[in-house]
Amino acid sequence: MKKVNEGIVKKERPLKVLQFGEGNFLRAFVEQMIDVANEKGCFDGSVALVKPITFGNLERFKAQDNVYTVILRGKANGETVNEKRIITCVSESVAANEDYAAYEALSKVETLEFIVSNTTEAGIVYDESDEFELTPPNTYPGKLTKFLFDRYKHFNGDLSKGLKILPVELIEKNGEKLKECILNYIALWNLGEAFATWVKEANIFCNTLVDRIVTGYPREEAAVLCEELGYQDDLLDVAEPFGLWVIESDKDISESFALDKAGCNVVFTNNLKPYRDRKVRILNGGHTGTVLAGYLAGENIVRGCMEDKTIRTYMEHLLFDEIVPTVDLPHDEVVDFTNSVIERFENPFIDHSVLAISLNSVSKWKARNLVSFHDHYEAKGSIPKYLTFSFAALMAFYNSNKLVDGALIGKRGEEEYRIMDDADVLEFFASRVGKLETAQLVKEFTSHTKFWGKDLGEYKNFNDTVTAHLERIAAVGMRKALEELIG
Repeated sequence: MKKVNEGIVKKERPLKVLQFGEGNFLRAFVEQMIDVANEKGCFDGSVALVKPITFGNLERFKAQDNVYTVILRGKANGETVNEKRIITCVSESVAANEDYAAYEALSKVETLEFIVSNTTEAGIVYDESDEFELTPPNTYPGKLTKFLFDRYKHFNGDLSKGLKILPVELIEKNGEKLKECILNYIALWNLGEAFATWVKEANIFCNTLVDRIVTGYPREEAAVLCEELGYQDDLLDVAEPFGLWVIESDKDISESFALDKAGCNVVFTNNLKPYRDRKVRILNGGHTGTVLAGYLAGENIVRGCMEDKTIRTYMEHLLFDEIVPTVDLPHDEVVDFTNSVIERFENPFIDHSVLAISLNSVSKWKARNLVSFHDHYEAKGSIPKYLTFSFAALMAFYNSNKLVDGALIGKRGEEEYRIMDDADVLEFFASRVGKLETAQLVKEFTSHTKFWGKDLGEYKNFNDTVTAHLERIAAVGMRKALEELIG
């Protein structure tokens, strides 16, 4: 069978993007968007991939001339999507540690405009033991500091040669934190005030939010998929159709990075917070607010919850009645996003385990659902019906005093399941379940300020309503309790 790159003639384009990280997410997100924008005449640039760590190698990239296939499959606008695209925008791939000279040379490329990175949440870190003399420094911010210094020297401090820097690591204010690390390294390594000024004035550090589920290389299906494609591709990358990139910057970069004009879901803004809130409250809050009840009602995967009329109706009330109104963006835009989230939950190609989502549900409910609960209460003067039930479902899911090997052991009928959370959460339930009446257990849990940051019992009727739900769940089971809830 021929390789994916055989017969492909890549159009030569100026190198515009340097990307730290060659993993599945970036390749099915950033490169996929750039490839579309190139095709539609909205960008015209190539990407150099940098392997920033010693682990792994780039042999598969070299063997395929950095050409690979992205498959987007799932649901969008009511239709099943199964779209395949051969990505040709990657011009080179370089190992920063093993081929430092080639990596360093990229800093001197005149046409370079953008830096993208995904070095995991732990990647944007300042480590004062890192050294400038290393080739390259150990940390990602250290590598980027030295890279920028080389560029600054090569172009004699030319302000027009600064870069637009877009980290997509999943931490808040990722661009600001990366900039802070770089300025700390400049001070630590005595690189000079003039360079620090160039970094601040010539470069744009963007905060970003990204959203796409990327399942990566389809190991179990690869042979069948390659047969269908008619070529061998050892870099196959699979993701869902939905993709969102929100870019917050002090200076507008939308003209030079015009992916949105190619139809890509890229939003340029000077305030990322409402978009982060929307994702956390609706996508993440929808998961956390639904799956524990869904599991106890008999479903094991998210798609199963969506195909279950009772659970789906409960989730739709939770989202549209109680969470959507709390998001500070135009209502129609939030409703459209919520509908897209529901389609993502229905993805026929992903078996998303409910128990995997259940990990650390106490802190997740606080971060994802309590904010919507509070805002709804403030607006309406009463507790929200479905979010309150979701809290009761959380307590029902954690209802166990059997602690084994760092996990509570819950029971769904005769079937046991492991409840994973912080030790103090597990100990709370293990030491009280079976010893306290339901009302007292609820009171102690809702007033545990270490868990919630406040006493949830201060919300009028909250404790009594949660207690009533728990007693009903115990009496008739989760499914019947949900049916009664939604009427």
